[in-house]
Amino acid sequence: PQSFYYVHAAAQLPEGSPPPVFAVPSGNFGNLTAGLLAARMGLPTGPFIAATNVNDVVPQYLASGLFEPRPSLATMSNAMDVGNPSNFARISTLYGGDYRRILDDLRGFRFTDQETSETLRRVYDETGYLLDPHTAVGWAGLETARRREPALAAMPGIVLATAHPAKFREAVEPLIGEKVDLPPSLAACLDRPSRAQDLEPKPEALEAFLRGL
Repeated sequence: PQSFYYVHAAAQLPEGSPPPVFAVPSGNFGNLTAGLLAARMGLPTGPFIAATNVNDVVPQYLASGLFEPRPSLATMSNAMDVGNPSNFARISTLYGGDYRRILDDLRGFRFTDQETSETLRRVYDETGYLLDPHTAVGWAGLETARRREPALAAMPGIVLATAHPAKFREAVEPLIGEKVDLPPSLAACLDRPSRAQDLEPKPEALEAFLRGL
């Protein structure tokens, strides 16, 4: 279903535009896999940018050809703190395990929390657009790719915004020196009562609970 994002975004470009470069904040790589599938289904695209935080197993693979999972590290873009991205197996299968073919379509870059913070603050100061920490990683990935491959600068760039900055107010507000307001839709969710039920960690307990719904 996430493949739809890519088709919808590309459809917003002016008619006759070159194929876009998609920059994807990546942790478990499900979103980027969806983009590659969209391309396989016929969506014209340029290279995909896999932008990660310091949990950079895939950028390291793209640089060395070695896929070496390791324990995850905590970062400000915490939804991307994945040391062994399970969806990378799907990407590899999509290319028949051919490293060179993967390199044709995929670029990978990693960014520290400091670099993420600097990008978030700079983009807000220059444009007034407020990124969340995850999307800031994607933005930095697109900028880096364009610097390293000038040909990409001639292609439209699309950064997938994977979260709302209001979800990360404790990280964002000190960077911009302003309060981040919750959108009404998110505020309504937070005002709802919390419901939870304890279950034994057993499959039969889960099954009994689901059957009782």
